[in-house]
Amino acid sequence: MSNESTDSARKSFRKVAFGEVPVNRHRGGTLRTLLGPANVGATSGFMGHARLEPGEYISEHYHPYSEEFVLLLSGRIVMRLDGEDIELGPQEGILVPIGVRHRLENKGTEAAELVYHLGPLAPRPDLGHVDTEDLPFPELAPAGEPR
Repeated sequence: MSNESTDSARKSFRKVAFGEVPVNRHRGGTLRTLLGPANVGATSGFMGHARLEPGEYISEHYHPYSEEFVLLLSGRIVMRLDGEDIELGPQEGILVPIGVRHRLENKGTEAAELVYHLGPLAPRPDLGHVDTEDLPFPELAPAGEPR
């Protein structure tokens, strides 16, 4: 590869700082989509970070087109997958298959932090996420998302 080709490829790299990503709270917890189509031009999926304080949860939902990979960094959470509760501890991960209803809840006494990745992308953003439980904070939904 020529230096010119290498230089032009490097220009397309996009580093994203945690603090520059907007917080999304309408489904519960504090969620940030760190790397995705909107901010880095991803074409195959997106990655994010979630923080759940004690007692917080991310409401039940499913993804009709995407698998979700979850890696718990710290704390403890209970994931309900199609009605079955599975506890995750620090540095444990789980795969949520396409179409599986899931809910994440921090029943512990310390904050829980996790990273998640979804792929492949849905054909349109509005088709990627189906809520199956009332949202804890519908008034906080970003413009264009159902409330």
